[in-house]
Amino acid sequence: QVQLVESGGGLVQAGGSLKLSCAASGRTFSTYAMGWFRQSPGKEREFVAGISWSTSRTSYADSVKGRFTISRDNAKKTVFLQMNNLKPEDTAVYYCAAGASRFSDAPREYGSWGQGTQVTVSS
Repeated sequence: QVQLVESGGGLVQAGGSLKLSCAASGRTFSTYAMGWFRQSPGKEREFVAGISWSTSRTSYADSVKGRFTISRDNAKKTVFLQMNNLKPEDTAVYYCAAGASRFSDAPREYGSWGQGTQVTVSS
């Protein structure tokens, strides 16, 4: 019911920055929270950041606090993830997720997912 398209990934050097975008369409009115997750080879998908669609309440994984910022543009139905001071351990496929009825760091709570965008940080 919600379609998500991510963009903005790429290859950067450690210490650099990237800004990811997630454009949503469809039944976005049913979504309380949206989030960003990432997954590296051999690892489970992990929570990165989340935001409330109505109040802009945000949450972050400890590993990205102070470096990443999640934001939204309600009129454009777009969520952003500004990533600064990138580290090699940030290398992963980043996914936008929607459909959660509450703030959650569990992938199962999100019913809609984007296709993913690759972020690679070189040392």
